[in-house]
Amino acid sequence: MPRVSFEHITKTYGHLTVLNDLNLAVDDGDFLVLLGPSGCGKTTLLNLLAGLLDVTDGRIVIGERDVTDLDPKDRGLAMVFQSYALYPTKTVRGNLRFGLVSSGLPRGEIDKRVDWAAKLLQIEPLLDRKPAQLSGGQRQRVAIGRALVKNVGVFLFDEPLSNLDAKLRTEMRLEIKNLHTNLRHTIVYVTHDQIEAMTMATKIAVMNGGVIQQFGTPDEIYETPANLFVAGFIGSPAMNLKRGTLAVSGDKRAVIVGQTRLDVSDYRFAQPPQDGAEVIVGLRPEHFLPPGTTPADAAGQFTVPVRYAERTGPDASAFFEFDGALLALRVEPSLAARLKPGETVTVAFPRGRANLFDARTGQRM
Repeated sequence: MPRVSFEHITKTYGHLTVLNDLNLAVDDGDFLVLLGPSGCGKTTLLNLLAGLLDVTDGRIVIGERDVTDLDPKDRGLAMVFQSYALYPTKTVRGNLRFGLVSSGLPRGEIDKRVDWAAKLLQIEPLLDRKPAQLSGGQRQRVAIGRALVKNVGVFLFDEPLSNLDAKLRTEMRLEIKNLHTNLRHTIVYVTHDQIEAMTMATKIAVMNGGVIQQFGTPDEIYETPANLFVAGFIGSPAMNLKRGTLAVSGDKRAVIVGQTRLDVSDYRFAQPPQDGAEVIVGLRPEHFLPPGTTPADAAGQFTVPVRYAERTGPDASAFFEFDGALLALRVEPSLAARLKPGETVTVAFPRGRANLFDARTGQRM
């Protein structure tokens, strides 16, 4: 499958710069997710790749071809839209065949591709129905099938699951991931949903303000966020971000947060830490030890009053008052049911799990 490269891409609308000198490479067979909030530039970047928008500056390369100025039909791409974009007067078979017929392929080849895609997506019983007779999940399968029959190397997905209910989104995530595993096509997928990104991607590009904030595997993005934006955007509940002061004495390093001292001697600093530096410490809710657990090797512990707890079936989160803000912990549902607002508990944080960011720049230390 071809490699996709964005080289010094700039996109402007008059005086508004949406993307500025963006560089990104998608390796052969990768499942890249462009992830970020609304207005971050991810859909613009996808549309530039598809040829639906013109590049202001820079170039786009697919394989060995510079496709920056090519028409969409000549780029070797297939796109699945958020709105399905099916022809309402045509059957499922007609929708799958339409693009192939207009390209002049022989009838036998067209039928072969349609049958293959229908079997792969398990929509064979639906071939004679029209879109109005299909559920949302079935329509999305047809939209994906219409892309598959084109037999191209790169597939583009523009928030394809946003119109589905929660159960169907879960099912379709699995189906799209299985398609990638079986076919190994290069996929560029746009979403604002971090669950979609974390469960399907081989690589994620987190975007904000038209800038790629971090590029890496889902584990890299989650475990070692590059800056405060990524740290706060990825994770539910979000990472706890607390301002503190770094205390350095020989090989001993700690962060003073309110009245709590967190030992970070085992943290791998990119640059030698400076005593007295202002930092933001990031603590994932699920990394905290259960309330009442205070092992001797904990990095530090917090004595905090309970604000409230939330149960969502098999998961639960508890929220505590700390240093004028909330401190979120992921806890066992049975424990959440026993926590009473106003009561004070002690929670500990383990060594080796803290994330540290420069308070001035917001970058990972």
